[in-house]
Amino acid sequence: MSQDRPPGTVLVTGASGNVGRFVVEALLRRGVPVRAGVRDPAQGDHLVGGTAVALDFHRPETFGPALRDVAGLFLMRPPPIARVGPTLNRLVDDAAAGGVRRIALLSVIGAGRNPVVPHHRVEQHLRRTPVDWTFLRASFFAQNLGDSYRRDICEDGRIYVPAGAGRVAFVDVRDVADVAARALTEPGVHAGRAYDLTGPQALGFADVAKLLGRALGRVVRFEPATVPGYARHLRSRGVAVPQIAVQTVLHAGLRLGQAARVDPTLAQLLGRPAGTLQRYVDDHVALWR
Repeated sequence: MSQDRPPGTVLVTGASGNVGRFVVEALLRRGVPVRAGVRDPAQGDHLVGGTAVALDFHRPETFGPALRDVAGLFLMRPPPIARVGPTLNRLVDDAAAGGVRRIALLSVIGAGRNPVVPHHRVEQHLRRTPVDWTFLRASFFAQNLGDSYRRDICEDGRIYVPAGAGRVAFVDVRDVADVAARALTEPGVHAGRAYDLTGPQALGFADVAKLLGRALGRVVRFEPATVPGYARHLRSRGVAVPQIAVQTVLHAGLRLGQAARVDPTLAQLLGRPAGTLQRYVDDHVALWR
């Protein structure tokens, strides 16, 4: 493959979500044409000035039009999707057949050796394609505090996960998005690389609760959940069964230190320190008020 061609248009999946929208912004800052993949383009035009396109993982007929004349693809798994064969991997195949040259996959720490998480199967599939791939194996997102954990924090004043005393090197999605943009626009530099992306400090959930409490001026506590209790809790919140399984496995793994390692790769790729959890909380304190 040529490695000196301009990056061309990049298709961003999940462009209206917590990660995709930051990838869109990071690419636009680099002057890259972006096509924002969303289920309803009418709701997504505001993202990138009218270049939203219909892309639904459950409707393969949307793949071809979304991929037309695309050079790069940012690929992420929407949480409700557990069966990656007919969805993400099908999109990968169509992308490779259509001439897409680079794919950056948002994966998770440990996916290379953990066949339980869906990201593992997407990684293995990408390895068998002729496309230049990059795996962004991110630690737990700081943004989970304002998304997955937000309702418990706001309504119950607690963080309720089966993590025990496990520590987590929370990573800011904004930093991950910057690395994704680099992987898709710096030819030859990131091809065939798997990056572990973590924040600069590992914190236990009790520490996180105290940090939030100080920022909010009220008590936030960490309540360790049992694995069955957490699964029941997610079910009561309306989370689909396949996603309950994925979230439970990932959180239970924290007890074994699976997300505790602080890796210097993110700061090296960014050329600056990675964002701290404190920075994320300070920037978004209104979310929990």
